[in-house]
Amino acid sequence: MSAPLHAPLLFAVQQGKIHIGGESIHQLATRLGTPFYAYDARLIRSRIAELRAVLPPSVQLHYAIKANPFPPLLKLMAGLVDGGDIASSGELRAALHAGFKPHTVSFAGSGKRDDELKAALHAGITLNIESDGELERLQHLGQQLNIRPRVALRINPDFELKGAGMRMGGGAKPFGIDAEQAPDILNKIKRMDIDFQGLHIFSGSQSLNLAAIMQAMSAALALAHQLLTPSGLACPHINIGGGLGIPYFPGEQRLELAPIGTHLQQLVEQHADWLGETQLILEMGRYLVGEAGVYVTRIVERKTSRGETFLICDGGMHHHLALSGNLGQVIRKNYPVYLAHQADAAPSEIAEEVVNIHGPLCTPLDVLGHKITLPRAELGDLLVVTQSGAYGLSASPVNFLSHPLPSEILL
Repeated sequence: MSAPLHAPLLFAVQQGKIHIGGESIHQLATRLGTPFYAYDARLIRSRIAELRAVLPPSVQLHYAIKANPFPPLLKLMAGLVDGGDIASSGELRAALHAGFKPHTVSFAGSGKRDDELKAALHAGITLNIESDGELERLQHLGQQLNIRPRVALRINPDFELKGAGMRMGGGAKPFGIDAEQAPDILNKIKRMDIDFQGLHIFSGSQSLNLAAIMQAMSAALALAHQLLTPSGLACPHINIGGGLGIPYFPGEQRLELAPIGTHLQQLVEQHADWLGETQLILEMGRYLVGEAGVYVTRIVERKTSRGETFLICDGGMHHHLALSGNLGQVIRKNYPVYLAHQADAAPSEIAEEVVNIHGPLCTPLDVLGHKITLPRAELGDLLVVTQSGAYGLSASPVNFLSHPLPSEILL
C-alpha cells in the first residue's frame, strides 16, 4: 500500500520547473540568491475570490496580519479584504502604512503594554479587551488623552474548535474574558465612556474538519446572542474567527467552501431578528496566504551517514521554524518538498531516493525533511517547500547562530 500523498502542487510547472508569477524558481534564485521566500499574488487573489463567492454578502473578511506581515503582501491584502487584526504596535504601524483603514483594524493580545494601548487610542482602532484589568487601564489612558476608546470584548468561550491545530478557546486560557465573566464586564461597559464595538469569539485555528468548523460558528453566534441580548448594548460587529485550515501533510485535503458558505447564510437568517445591523466578521490568516508561498533553499552538501543520505541546505529552522516541527507539532510531519527542476516527473521516469534534509544550524532540531522520497538531488540543486506563505520567516528564530536573513518577494 503506497503512502498517502500531499495535496496537489498549486504552482505552474513548465518542463519540470516550478514557476511563480511567470518566473522559474531558478530565475528567482539567480536574482535573489538563496534561501528566499516567494509569494504568489495570483493565488492569494484566487483564495479570497473563492471565499467571497460563497460567503453571504453581509459577512466581512478580515486578515490576521500575524500570519504574514511582509509589507508588499500587506499592501496587496489591504485592497482585497475588509479589515485586519494586529497583535502589536509594530503590526499596527505596518497595517496603517499598508493602507488598512483605522476603523477596520482590531488589536488582540493578552499582554498589551500601556504604550501600545496609547498608540491604538491615537490611531483610532478597535481594541479587543482580554481582561477586566486591561479595560480599566484603557479607560484611564483614554481619560488622560481625552480619547474615547473603541472597544470589543474578546471572549474565551466554553467550547473549542474540535480538530484544530491550535486551540484558543475552552478551559483556562490567557486569552480573552471567560464567557461566564463577560456579562459583568458588559454591564460595566454600559457605565463607562466607551465606544463599544462588539465581540471577538475565537475558538481555534487550522482545522480541516468541516463539521467542527460549522459547529464552532454556530456555537459562537449562540454565545454572542446569550451575552448581548440581556446587556442591551448595540453591537456593531461580531468577529467569529475562522478556523479554516490548509493541507500541510500527507493525506490531508483542502476544505470544501460551499458548505461553509451555506451554513453561514443559514446562521445569518436564523439570527436575523436580534442581529439586525450587526456585522459578522470572519478573520483568517493562514487560509488566505499559506498556500501562496514557497520557501526555497539550496543543497550545499550531500553526505552518507551509516547508510542514510543527508542533504544539507543553506536554509533551515532559523528561517522556517514550522518546517522543522518546532512550532506546535506534537509529532513532526513532513511538509511538501520538491526539487525545483523535477517537480512533475513520474516515479517510473526517474531515479528516486529516500533522504533526510537538514539546514546549516548546529542543532539536531534543524530538520527540513525526514526520510522523504525525492528524485536524486545533487549539490547546487534547489529545494522548494510549499505551504510556506504563513507563519514562516516572521515566526522563526532568525537570530539563532547569526545567519543572514532570506529574501522575500511578492510576484
